[in-house]
Amino acid sequence: MLRLTPPNFARLEQATSFDVVFGGGEANVAISLAHFGVPSAHVTRFPDNAIGRRATRYLREHGLDASVVLHGGQRIGVYFLEMGAALRASQIVYDRYNSAFSEIKPGMVDWESVLHGASWFHWAGITPALSQGAADVCLEAVRMAKKLGLTVSADIFYRSNLWQYGKTPQEILPELTRYTDLVVASPDAIQLIFGIENDSFPQACERLKKQFPTIRYVVDTHRTSVSASHNDLKGILWNGEAVLESDTFTIDPIIDRIGGGDAFIAGLIYGLMTFEDEQKTLNFATAASALKHTIPGDANLVSIAEVEAVMSGDVGGRLRR
Repeated sequence: MLRLTPPNFARLEQATSFDVVFGGGEANVAISLAHFGVPSAHVTRFPDNAIGRRATRYLREHGLDASVVLHGGQRIGVYFLEMGAALRASQIVYDRYNSAFSEIKPGMVDWESVLHGASWFHWAGITPALSQGAADVCLEAVRMAKKLGLTVSADIFYRSNLWQYGKTPQEILPELTRYTDLVVASPDAIQLIFGIENDSFPQACERLKKQFPTIRYVVDTHRTSVSASHNDLKGILWNGEAVLESDTFTIDPIIDRIGGGDAFIAGLIYGLMTFEDEQKTLNFATAASALKHTIPGDANLVSIAEVEAVMSGDVGGRLRR
């Protein structure tokens, strides 16, 4: 997507100019992994015009394989971000109707070829919210990913103003979850989307696992918002037997919290692929997310060493020479 933000924390109603960056859930995850040294690709569809070509270059600039990007349609999806500060919350206005990606159709992507040699596939709940075509293509992808033996992760959330094509998340997301190994979801989302009543995170996870036996992990973040500029962040992971909690990271001031969840997921994927310690993985993911809050734009442009420094307690922000 194209992200447009009024500079200097201005309100959208005050805007006379916009800062321009690109972003999007799955793309943010892939970019973060690329900065960790993991070969990554992003599958999407951009318009065949100057904006679409610039978006493709953006992916390449951050180390992604963009050879699987489709080009067609008339426009790129846009969202407008008003950055909050102190007592005022941030807010987003979407403009994604009739975007090139929302017009994607089954059969446009040769998923067997695209996923050949890969080990992990990630999807986010915003994709099947856009159109029936996007939901169908996502289902094609997860089915092929499981057939080929990939690990599948999903960030399952609900964006009420995007489900406008006649289907509800309750009709679409459960079938996609059947092919998913790692689910990022809060107890509230689990209840809303899957109809699973629960009193706690462990209970929600256990009941979700009974409904979807492929699930190996359920993860979430717990955020304490002191203000729009000051949050405390903690990660939570259920591994089928126990609930692990990360260290709590204080983020003050927040520069840009957009993409923090994507940075957390990328950290989880990297950790599960690299470490043999689930607690270390969770701490790495949460530290990565905390760092993203200090970086303008959607993507988490940090190295493994920077994340590990924060994990070890180096949070003073001393000048490095």
